[in-house]
Amino acid sequence: MGLKTEVCIVGCGPGGALLGYLLAKNNIPTIILERNEEIDKEFRGEHLNHEGEQILKKYQLYEKLEEYGLLLMKRVEYIDHGKVIKTITPDPENEHVGIHVPQNNLLNLFVNESHQFEHYQLMLGTKVTETIQDETGHYIGVKATKNGKEISIHSSVIVGADGRYSTVRKLANIPTTIMKHGYDLLWAKIPSPAGWEPTIKLAMVHDMQLALFTQAGGFIQIGWNIEEGSYPTLRKQSFEPFIMNLLNAFPELTEVVHQHIRSWNDFVLLQVQSSRSETWVKEGLVIMGDAAHTMSPTGAIGVNSALKDADVLSNVLQNAILQKDPSVKQLKLFEHTRREDIEKLQHDQLEKEASFKGNFVV
Repeated sequence: MGLKTEVCIVGCGPGGALLGYLLAKNNIPTIILERNEEIDKEFRGEHLNHEGEQILKKYQLYEKLEEYGLLLMKRVEYIDHGKVIKTITPDPENEHVGIHVPQNNLLNLFVNESHQFEHYQLMLGTKVTETIQDETGHYIGVKATKNGKEISIHSSVIVGADGRYSTVRKLANIPTTIMKHGYDLLWAKIPSPAGWEPTIKLAMVHDMQLALFTQAGGFIQIGWNIEEGSYPTLRKQSFEPFIMNLLNAFPELTEVVHQHIRSWNDFVLLQVQSSRSETWVKEGLVIMGDAAHTMSPTGAIGVNSALKDADVLSNVLQNAILQKDPSVKQLKLFEHTRREDIEKLQHDQLEKEASFKGNFVV
């Protein structure tokens, strides 16, 4: 089976899904390949900041996203021994300090809006296995498997939007530098108690950050920093003393935590790292989002960075396709526009992590 398109996007996360929408909207034939059988996937980072919000408003998507469901955060609170010692509230130009959006809502918005365009195709349950190059080394498509059958998709440009463990990046032999942050992260999700306001609450437990993120739908996401590589040893220890640290920091959660966090199995481990790829571009191929530059969880900027990548890359690709010139020189305009900003954000993340304790000096 063989298909042909202008742009073949590998990965239907927020960045890839928005890029597909923007290209199809501008009459660029686009196929998105997603290895999962459905886009109803579990995500960790689901907060939009001002940049992400403005991108959605730029394309008249924000009001439509409101219909799918989102939640505006009223404030950020730093809490020490059960007392609020510092509060961040919205500046006069904003009505919130962040927005929680279930990523399934975000993805369904992008995909549903895209299906109105005849130049758009989403292929679920499709796993990329090879890239295709011509005799000059120019990338001209991919091979994939779907339902046990091999498919060839020929394209003018391949876009790797397939996350931190990007298959496209590996197949294109793009070197990546991994940067560790000295901590890993435990995630858990619990129902929010009655009367819980939409806030982000931050505390310190044994010199490590403990964060509560209110979520749409009546939930709280717990993000608990632990020493890098310590989880296997931690799991061998008693669960009760560990969870008591959470309850000492947030005693108002005692009842709901006892109901919903009963063992180590109720946490999900995220091995924290950021990364920088040597290049984001080869002839006929470009990587974006986590495939090009993984961010740490600090500041919840990963999704926003991917959306900005899609915003910038869509214009670069439209020009390259119209000029019939998907060369490195053309595609590099995307990297030149975004790399400096991304590396600054990564630097800012490291500084915020290093200075977090200072918020609790009173």
